[in-house]
Amino acid sequence: MPDAGAPLPPPAVLRARIEDVLDAALPDAAREPARLHAAMRHAVLGGGKRMRALLAYATGHACGAPLDALDDAAAAVELVHAYSLVHDDLPAMDDDALRRGKPTVHVAFDEATAILAGDALQSLAFERLAAAPLPADARVAMLRELAVAAGSAGMCGGQALDIGATGTRMPLLDLETMHALKTGALLRAAVRLGALAAGAGDAERGALDRYADALGLAFQVRDDLLDVEGDSATLGKTAGKDEAQAKATFPALIGVAASRERLLALAAEMEAALAPLGDRGDALARLARQVVERDH
Repeated sequence: MPDAGAPLPPPAVLRARIEDVLDAALPDAAREPARLHAAMRHAVLGGGKRMRALLAYATGHACGAPLDALDDAAAAVELVHAYSLVHDDLPAMDDDALRRGKPTVHVAFDEATAILAGDALQSLAFERLAAAPLPADARVAMLRELAVAAGSAGMCGGQALDIGATGTRMPLLDLETMHALKTGALLRAAVRLGALAAGAGDAERGALDRYADALGLAFQVRDDLLDVEGDSATLGKTAGKDEAQAKATFPALIGVAASRERLLALAAEMEAALAPLGDRGDALARLARQVVERDH
C-alpha cells in the first residue's frame, strides 16, 4: 500500500482501486438470496465516474492519510450513491430505463428486487464505515456525517423537494438549496469523510467545505446542461428527461447561457477555496475541472 507521502495515483488507477474494493465488499452473486445479491452488484459495479470515491481519496491524501485508510470511506459513499440511483430510477420516481449505459435495476430484475437492493446497499455502506481501520471517534464522526448527508437534511430531503417542485417555477435560491441537498450533500460528505479519516484540522476542513459546497452546485448545473445539450449514448442515461418531466433545472429557470456563467463562477469559487492548501489541493482542483468540463 502507498504511504501518505506517496503521490496520489491518477484517477484511472483510483477508479480501478475502488472497483476492486467494492467488488470485495459486495456479496457474491451466487450466495443466497442470489437474485438480490446479483441486483446489488449490477447497481454498483462496472461503470460510473466514481466522483465521490475520487473526492474521498483526494481529500484524505491531501490531508495526509494513506489510501488504505480511505478505502472504506470511498466505498461507503459510492454505495450510498448507488442505492440512491436505484431508487431514483424506479417508476414511482424518475421512471428511467437506462443508467450507466445499461438497463436500470428494476428493468434488469424487477421493482421489488430493486427496492430491496437499494436498501441493502445503504446498509452495507454503514457496515463498511463501522469496520474502517480508524480510531473509534473518527468512525463515529464519519457514520454521523454520512447518515446526515443521506437523510432528510440531505439527499432524501433534496429529492423530496425536487418531486414537489416538478412543474413549478422555483426562485433561484430555492433551486440552489434543493440541489445543495439532493446532489451537494453526498459530494460534501465524500470530502468530509476523507478529511475525517485523515484527522484534518478545523482550518483545512473549513476550506474543504467551501470547495465542496461549490463543487456540489457545479456538478448539478453541469448535469442540467448535459440533459439539454447531451445525448443518451454519451450520457449513459436518458437525455431530455428533465424537460419532458417539467423538472426544476438551472437552464429552465435562468437559461443555458446564464447557467454556463454560473458554472464558471463556481469554478472560481472552488479555486479560491483550495488556495490555502497549496500544492496539496492539486488533485481536488483537477476533479473540480472535471466536474465543470465533463461531457457525461
